Amino acid sequence: MADRTNLTLEQLCSAKEVLVSTGSGGVGKTTTAAAIGTIAAARLGAKVLVLTVDPARRLATALGLEQFGNVETRVPDAAFASVEGGPRGELWVAMLDTKQSWDDLIARHAPNDATRDAILVNPLYQNITGKFVQSHDYVAMERLYEIHTSGRYDLIVVDTPPTRNAIDFLDAPDRMADFFSSRLLRWLITPYRSRMVNLASKPFYSVADRILGTQFLEDIAEFFMLFQTMYDGFVERAKAVTTLLGGPQTSFLVVSTLEVAPSREAEFFLELLSERKYHVGALVLNKVLPELLLSANGADAARLMAADSEAIASSLAGSLLVDGDAPDPNHIAHVLAEVGSNFANFSVVARREAEQRAELAQIPELCVTVPWFDDDIHSVEGLLRLGEILWR
Repeated sequence: MADRTNLTLEQLCSAKEVLVSTGSGGVGKTTTAAAIGTIAAARLGAKVLVLTVDPARRLATALGLEQFGNVETRVPDAAFASVEGGPRGELWVAMLDTKQSWDDLIARHAPNDATRDAILVNPLYQNITGKFVQSHDYVAMERLYEIHTSGRYDLIVVDTPPTRNAIDFLDAPDRMADFFSSRLLRWLITPYRSRMVNLASKPFYSVADRILGTQFLEDIAEFFMLFQTMYDGFVERAKAVTTLLGGPQTSFLVVSTLEVAPSREAEFFLELLSERKYHVGALVLNKVLPELLLSANGADAARLMAADSEAIASSLAGSLLVDGDAPDPNHIAHVLAEVGSNFANFSVVARREAEQRAELAQIPELCVTVPWFDDDIHSVEGLLRLGEILWR
């Protein structure tokens, strides 16, 4: 069990440089990340970046922007109209553009201009970087590392893909490095590097030539031979990214609801992060029923309303007026019985949620609950309102 302290999310934001928001799809992960970044910029006086790897397009609207992309964009202070005196800090946002990030990555790692240009014009480059296993996740980690090492921001809040994909996000640097040193890749490019096809590999290449064409295989071989010139850079960066994620400057937030499937995903990811020795700063549970439903007095009152609805209705009928007329006691009794019954039913669900919450809260240092909102969040004001709840 985590050592319980009086830690708050505000203190976590103050103490860390990178917060990684994770969780299954549809639990409010992106909105939570945006709310944390927004409240941190407004209250802490920090320069904050929200980097969305799996973005919701409506986030741009909520932040008062028409759109945003790979280049960090500042949210105008005018969007913080509800904050007296304006925000104390700055809020910036960026959405990962995979192709642009790959182009930047090639330019950064290529040993010379000739290699850089050869890769960028290779016929397979766009297809492979768009569909290659781990390419999106790897370049996302590269982008995070590049932004963090630039020192431009006091706090970076990262919105990751849904949980299972977030594992690929964490593993991407090592997997990419492993691929570029793999036996399969060496087997593919060796004949073209040596310009010789030995007897063992000749049958394979004869079949491959007939199916794919010689030019296709040569393009593949050229592409990966060029990429291997950057292998040392990939490995070095993979180690640096792993160090950043596991370092004291980084913490993970797991966002979930208490519905069955999302809570199982949250439990799975909490355990995984713990096993990997990552710092799990907080569990954020959205759409949680109010504490009132756990009240013993409330449950007693609900049972009384349901059981004695007719007697209570008779005593109330004379003191209630609707358009100048006393309502029908039978109608009042029906409403009281329904309210009492529904309260009792929701109390059962709330107790079940409380048990789930206690189980999930074993690993993180902090567990934060957020109630149901009446409507979707579609403005900075809404993000600030959520942020205030998260920080309490």
